[in-house]
Amino acid sequence: MKFLLNDKLIDDNTLPSDFTALRYLREKRGLTGTKEGCASGDCGACTLLVGALEDGELQYSTFNSCITPVQSLSGKHVVSVEYLSEFGGKASGGLHPAQQAMVEHHGSQCGFCTPGIVLSLAGLYENSQSSDKAIDRESVCDAISGNLCRCTGYRPIIDAGLDMVRTAKDAQFIELMSKNDNIKSQLLAFKEVEKPASLSNQSYLQPTTLTELLQVKTAHADAIMIAGGTDLMLENTQRFHDFGTLIDVSHVAELKQIQGNGTTLTIGASVTYSELEHFSKTRFPHIYHLLSRIASRQIRNRGTIGGNVANASPIADLPPLLLAFDADMQLVKTDGSKRVVNINDFYQGYKTTVLAKERGKDELIASFDLTLSKLEQFHRFYKVSKRMEDDISSVMLAVRFELNHDKICDVRFAFGGMAATPIRAVTAEQSLVGKSINDEQALAQAVENLRSELTPLSDMRASSHYRLDMACNLIKKAWLELNGTQVPTFSGHALSESMLSLGNEITGQEGMTHA
Repeated sequence: MKFLLNDKLIDDNTLPSDFTALRYLREKRGLTGTKEGCASGDCGACTLLVGALEDGELQYSTFNSCITPVQSLSGKHVVSVEYLSEFGGKASGGLHPAQQAMVEHHGSQCGFCTPGIVLSLAGLYENSQSSDKAIDRESVCDAISGNLCRCTGYRPIIDAGLDMVRTAKDAQFIELMSKNDNIKSQLLAFKEVEKPASLSNQSYLQPTTLTELLQVKTAHADAIMIAGGTDLMLENTQRFHDFGTLIDVSHVAELKQIQGNGTTLTIGASVTYSELEHFSKTRFPHIYHLLSRIASRQIRNRGTIGGNVANASPIADLPPLLLAFDADMQLVKTDGSKRVVNINDFYQGYKTTVLAKERGKDELIASFDLTLSKLEQFHRFYKVSKRMEDDISSVMLAVRFELNHDKICDVRFAFGGMAATPIRAVTAEQSLVGKSINDEQALAQAVENLRSELTPLSDMRASSHYRLDMACNLIKKAWLELNGTQVPTFSGHALSESMLSLGNEITGQEGMTHA
């Protein structure tokens, strides 16, 4: 493991695979500005700023250090809150603009959550200045969406975020971490001496190709595969489970691609939420909107599409989306054999999937294939939760209608948060096939069928009765929007017409790619 921690080189191969970045900072380096609040990636007190080279340029992202294995940071620039004033002082004799703005706008009270908030704002500042993007209220709210504060309130924090550029100018703050050639050169040097996974620390393996991944998994049959680890690491932080050997799949090139060939969009299993969010923003605005409601920015920066699906959680938000589009999944065994499984056949029960788990013949998700023609059809995603950001769905509905003029040829109602697995309301779907979009009786029959075929669970988030009523109302909402009625939303940010008008940008394009 070799990375830059602030301005110091760290070279340490003595740590266990599941030793978190938070523990490393506090216990090994005495950097106690980073706090532990929840140990589950929910509160943001443990936020770190992590820089990585992308096409030769430094890009910074925020991570929850409490659930991030420190060895996953190999080859990166890790910034703790202590470094900001040191780095800022070199250029301005003062604080980083994020820190100074928080001081001027009284953005802190007890101070426990402040280091995480400051690093989230600092990341926004660094990336906006290096790319000449304006900082607006939406970007500030997004940046701090994973930082919970229970005594200050968010108005002064948002004001501080909006005022960082002015603060920087007043302080003559010029130097950016993302433009620091010394940092870049050291990270480049790490890449040049990067060891194959088979020669790296035997407790934490980081293959970079699919072939190498399969070889490593064959050699370490009992090892656990980890991508973002945003759920897996809770077994360590909440239940104190020791993992032994971990195989990190997040650097496997074949699993990191987003590609289109004119008919199919292929999304690699190790693509993060944030990467898919960036890709879909102008192409598929409704998908972008859903992704912006999943977890927090810190979680979206690490969590992966494949991990969300393979985890088989009944409250995961991506499986309903994939069900709505009838996605095909490319699966690969450690012996190199491959098969295709439709998402409708993937889940077998609570936390149970069709993935083979026979020792020595484990199976992993390589990618997801979505038909572009289905992506062009009418679709909507509705997430109902108690909190706007960083919250789990009480009800999640993904809807798709295929139309021939005003006749419904095909329809999908896919739900999350309702049962032991993501489910479809097949009976309700079938009752609408062949019907007109103006047929109110058909809609009423679909709702009645929905009430008959669904028996939602009850838990702390919502009762079965609430979930069923909400499911019926969301189908009615989708029906109204299908017929051109603009329905106000109070569970998320409404999409602007300008955003919606961008949704056809991808249609018919060939050779689109994103790595």
